[in-house]
Amino acid sequence: MPPIPRGYDVAAATAHLQRDRALGAWMRRIGALERDFSQAFDPMDALARAILYQQLSGKAASTIVGRVEVAIASRRINAKALLRVDDTTLRGCGVSFNKIAALRDLAAKSQAGIVPTAAKLSRMPDADIVDHLTQVRGIGRWTVEMMLMARLGRPDVLPIHDLGIRKGAQIVRKLEEMPAPLALEELGERWRPFRTLASFYLWQIVEADAAKKTKPVRRSTD
Repeated sequence: MPPIPRGYDVAAATAHLQRDRALGAWMRRIGALERDFSQAFDPMDALARAILYQQLSGKAASTIVGRVEVAIASRRINAKALLRVDDTTLRGCGVSFNKIAALRDLAAKSQAGIVPTAAKLSRMPDADIVDHLTQVRGIGRWTVEMMLMARLGRPDVLPIHDLGIRKGAQIVRKLEEMPAPLALEELGERWRPFRTLASFYLWQIVEADAAKKTKPVRRSTD
């Protein structure tokens, strides 16, 4: 199978999504969203960082990742580098026991070929990538979907369990409650085959709506 191109035609995706009048109005308010999907990456490194960032603030996770890089003497977290350090050293970096177990499993599955290389990922359908990578301890569907969207630039990913995506859909559709995952999946059918860009907009819509609500009201001094 030939490599699947990264990214998508942003103009075509935008035009398609704006057929949804409610979403289109928000899209015009937010403006164009473009991303560079050409940057090379190592799946093992990306997944290790995803594990380390789970359930932590960005600042705390970044600090721990920096300590791990020093401990393994590598800016890239790979199986061989992880095997050079023991659990005590990783605990000293601030990595929890559960995350250490997940990193060990990731390293083992990377060496076994269960975690594909970037070249192999580029030739795999989205569903196959999800099936392969969710075999790793600590890696769920959401984490793989983030890789599909942000790293591989796959055009038609809708993370239906993501709270931000569900909240964005609630705002767009003016619903009393966030749609359940299955309801969101049905709602998102109209956005195919560009649900990735729709997802990026839904996240931005949540931020824009929150900013609008917290904007101070100017009072007249007359």
